[in-house]
Amino acid sequence: MTGRWASTGVRRPPYGLLPCAAWALTRAALLLSVSGVFSLGGLDVTVDVSVIYRGWYETLLTGTYPLDDVTWQYPPGAALAILSPALLPLWEYASAFYALVLLCDALVFGLLLYAGRRPGIRAAGAWVWAVGVPLLGPTVYARYDLMVTAVAVAALLAGVRHPKVLGVLAAFGALLKVWPALVLVGVRRGRPTRAAWSAAALTTAGLGVGFALWMPGAYAFLAFQRDRGLEIESLGALYFHLARHVGWEGRVELHYGSMEFLGPHVGLVSTLALGLAVLALGWLLVWRLRARTFAAHTPAQAAFTAVLLFTTTSRVISPQYVVWLVGLAAVCLAFRGGGMSRPAVLVLVAAAVTVLEFPVYFAEVVASDAWGVALLCVRNGLLVAASLLAARRLWRETVPGVRSWETAGADPARGDQPSRALR
Repeated sequence: MTGRWASTGVRRPPYGLLPCAAWALTRAALLLSVSGVFSLGGLDVTVDVSVIYRGWYETLLTGTYPLDDVTWQYPPGAALAILSPALLPLWEYASAFYALVLLCDALVFGLLLYAGRRPGIRAAGAWVWAVGVPLLGPTVYARYDLMVTAVAVAALLAGVRHPKVLGVLAAFGALLKVWPALVLVGVRRGRPTRAAWSAAALTTAGLGVGFALWMPGAYAFLAFQRDRGLEIESLGALYFHLARHVGWEGRVELHYGSMEFLGPHVGLVSTLALGLAVLALGWLLVWRLRARTFAAHTPAQAAFTAVLLFTTTSRVISPQYVVWLVGLAAVCLAFRGGGMSRPAVLVLVAAAVTVLEFPVYFAEVVASDAWGVALLCVRNGLLVAASLLAARRLWRETVPGVRSWETAGADPARGDQPSRALR
């Protein structure tokens, strides 16, 4: 690369300049969007912050979790995210929330860019984050999921050298929104696993008890989450979108905080979705038991695959879920030879389709119009394809007897030898 720049007489720009410029420009656009300077059309996604989050904030300040609000479906640590605008007392709630999300966004970008200077790591991860997040539109700043993603990304990057830190951050992230616990699934066997998992267990126990003692109702969310139905953006919901055109007698209503299908056979399809999630869990357990080759990038690959599987099989695939995948894809692509390029690209394309599905054409999705259903089919199809490709890649790289020259990054026709993984 250096020689090419020198041969053309063009000085190579300083490291990080171009991704920093891309990040700054796109984040300025996101801030203008959530501030109401311009709109993509469709629903106003900032209502969740200015009305719902603000309402929870007022309730939490009274010393209790929102016990009577079925839309509160988050672990007790979520209260920290909802209360975080109190750190900027002179700001209006929504403005303070957006500023803190921007800070977390910058933290993730900075971590990926800084890590890109390490041996075996590159700046591609920072590029994925810089480009992928704005593809989701203003929704990504109007939810607290980016904050959670920041914790998961920090855990994976720290875990390369410090498994205990990975465990602590994974546990903290899980108490914010459960899914960061999945970053533990790919930790290398032996001492790193014992260090990470024991640190996660101790942190979960300590913080879990602390939240329970802090305010009443810390675990009321479990009942609210259990009673959720089939959200209209999920994979299983595609059946009912099509069934509405051939006489299905159900309906779409706001239920447990999201637009869900209610009516005949919804319970059955919802149960099937849970069954798929159980199968995904079973596959992950089998993979963990059979995996033997653990490289530095394996935890990121495993976390990316696991979150893809559980997102795709979920009864709810909210738009903000995709930011989890963008963050994990960025960590995967930060490692040289880490693979997952094709699933990562599919996730980025899915993010671009997601912003069309919500908020731009969400009314068409609610009405099961042809355009809305087509967008859902494309988005969910991309996530399914990404899940299958990621699972295949992870299995081939880590399970004995199935590694190939392709996954090892070498070509026997050239006399190459497969790269040696860290065991």
